[in-house]
Amino acid sequence: MIKTARLNIYPLSDQEMETVIANEINPDLRAVYTQMLAGCLKYPEQRIWHAMWVLELNDGSGTVVGSLAFKGLNANGTVEIGYGIYPQYAGQGLMTEAVTAVVRWAAEQPGIAAIEAETDPDNIASQRVLEKAGFVPSGVFGSEGPRYVWIKH
Repeated sequence: MIKTARLNIYPLSDQEMETVIANEINPDLRAVYTQMLAGCLKYPEQRIWHAMWVLELNDGSGTVVGSLAFKGLNANGTVEIGYGIYPQYAGQGLMTEAVTAVVRWAAEQPGIAAIEAETDPDNIASQRVLEKAGFVPSGVFGSEGPRYVWIKH
């Protein structure tokens, strides 16, 4: 578990991910979560780089405010991060807090050289989260939008 000033951030177990999948009504998200679980099962030694991570307020309420995930670890030591926050918690700095903490944690893990992210070109809030967390634009435009990179120093 990663703890920040306001959050507990932790990966879900396979069973917990199955429950999320079963309860997800958005078919696109259900497909993404199913793919993530498949990665956990196929690569158990790299499970952490496929699992869904929960962002929970650490005030004892158990309130989940969003989630994040890595999209697998590639051969050159790069992982991609994706994230989302529930609308009622947006604009409070929680996602910046989470991404910053998780990126610092990931950078300390063996074999990690860089962390990447893509965001919709119109999603200025997400771009600001990445910039505040230490990412810089890579100059590449990916399938979801501009690509950002955080390089381990």
